[in-house]
Amino acid sequence: MSKLGQVVDTMEDKEDPKEFNATKGHEATVSQKDDLKIQGLSGQDVFNAIARLALHLGEQLKRNASTISLSLISLSLGLFLWHLATAYKLDFYINFQNVPSPSKVFTAFWTHLGDPEFYIHIGVSMQRILTGYITAAVIGIAAGVLMGRSRIARSLIYPYIEVLRPIPAVAWIPLAILMWPTEEASIIYITLLGALFPIVLNTLHGVEQTPEVLVRAAKSLGASRLQIFWHFILPAALPSIAAGLAIGMGVSWFSLLAGEIISGQYGIGYFTWDAYSLINYPDIVVGMLVIGGLGTLSTYAVKLGMQPLLAWQKRAR
Repeated sequence: MSKLGQVVDTMEDKEDPKEFNATKGHEATVSQKDDLKIQGLSGQDVFNAIARLALHLGEQLKRNASTISLSLISLSLGLFLWHLATAYKLDFYINFQNVPSPSKVFTAFWTHLGDPEFYIHIGVSMQRILTGYITAAVIGIAAGVLMGRSRIARSLIYPYIEVLRPIPAVAWIPLAILMWPTEEASIIYITLLGALFPIVLNTLHGVEQTPEVLVRAAKSLGASRLQIFWHFILPAALPSIAAGLAIGMGVSWFSLLAGEIISGQYGIGYFTWDAYSLINYPDIVVGMLVIGGLGTLSTYAVKLGMQPLLAWQKRAR
């Protein structure tokens, strides 16, 4: 038996080098392929990715070419009519005698681009918007969900919303100045109120639209309240929440400007009102256009931020 074992061991020793060489050759081949792949990622693959991105952007522009063209034509027509109204001093129901022309407004705007104080006004307004809007979003979504799922909470909270919601932001300014220790806090409070009510009501509407059949089915399968909220109620309410956040952003800008006009020392609203006090008409229009541009960009940012959470809508369609 020992001789037989020695023969078997000898045969295995003879076979091992071949298997080792074959394995080693295979590993070398795989390593070479991996090296080639890595080299491709740093060159051709990166170029292909950029080319695909450019092609995707081109396709998006082609799809929306008619919409973009119509929008540009509409804006150009509006500027042309504005120019005609100011050039001929139109005074028919609307008086354009003191309204600055587009060229004067553009000149004033170009001048302010080189003024550091102009950017301070914009930065202060953006900071107030972020503070008030984020606080309103947290409170509004929480209150809307709570009222949508609890009759007791709705009975306690909803009357306050219905009473306070019709009050305009300007009416809050004297009381806000008395309530809060600083003017900055009062402006943020007014901004918060402007964004709060659209967010609350849209969240409440979204939660109420959750199919009760799905909730009952989840309960019958043993799902907890947290699981039902996370997997059923929140996804069903997200479209309405997104709409409320977008609307709330626009209303928060309106409320912010009302507060800055009355009690602010910096901010784009204060800049616009100060231009009116100094009878600087081009700066009034500059402030208005900057407000419109910032409001549009911030609303678009909210919609863009909500897109990943609403990706399931496209898959469902």
